[in-house]
This record gives sequence, structure tokens and C-alpha cells, in this order.
Amino acid sequence: MRVLLDTHIWLWSLLDPDRLGPRTRALIEDAADEKWLSPISVWETLMLAGRGRIVLEPDPEAWIRSRLVRLPLHEAAVTAEVAFVSQRLRVDSSDPADRFLAASAFVYGLTLVTADGRLRHIPGIDVLPNP
Repeated sequence: MRVLLDTHIWLWSLLDPDRLGPRTRALIEDAADEKWLSPISVWETLMLAGRGRIVLEPDPEAWIRSRLVRLPLHEAAVTAEVAFVSQRLRVDSSDPADRFLAASAFVYGLTLVTADGRLRHIPGIDVLPNP
């Protein structure tokens, strides 16, 4: 399976794996599944750390860089096509990060793994919900 990890799914897999459902956990642990991450998730993580909502030691950038090499991830680049699609999709969220993640899943043909109810029912996007 080819999946795009929503930001919180990626962070939970690293910081609080008990929040992952059994299917999500198995998918992340299975080397046969192709896991993707958007640079938007890196940006969101940096924003969370900057606001003090999460603590990443020794510093957010070093923490993220070290985690990116631990779990083999493909980068879902934010391209012009992703930007175009982000405006066409019917996303029930005003959060631009949600729009870019949904558009990335669409453009790259990935299943979006998320616990976000606003992203579970977007026409044209395959979603694997984390309970």
C-alpha cells in the first residue's frame, strides 16, 4: 500500500504510538508498505514546536532531521499541480495544510492515513482512518 501520513499520524508514530490503531501501526511497521510524508507536515511540526505545543529535543530541526532518516519516507513534494488541486478539492476545512495534504494524496495517488474527520470524506481521495 502507498500511503501519505497526516502530520499527527507521523508524530504519533514517533511520540505516542499507543494513539495509533492496530491497522495504522501495522502499516507503519510493515516495510512493504510505501510511506510518504509531505513537507507541509515538516512545516506543521515546526509550527507546533514553535508554539510550545510539542517539545522536540535537542531542537525541532535536529529532531525532525533525525526522525526522517529513521523511518524510510518518500517526499510528496508540493508542486504547482498540488497547489492547483488544493483549490479544486472539496475539503471541509479552512486549514491550508489540510488542503495541501489532501491534494498531495490525490496528485501522487496515495491513501491518506488520518484521524481527522474533516479529511475522511473528500471525493477522489482514498483514506485509511485511524480510529
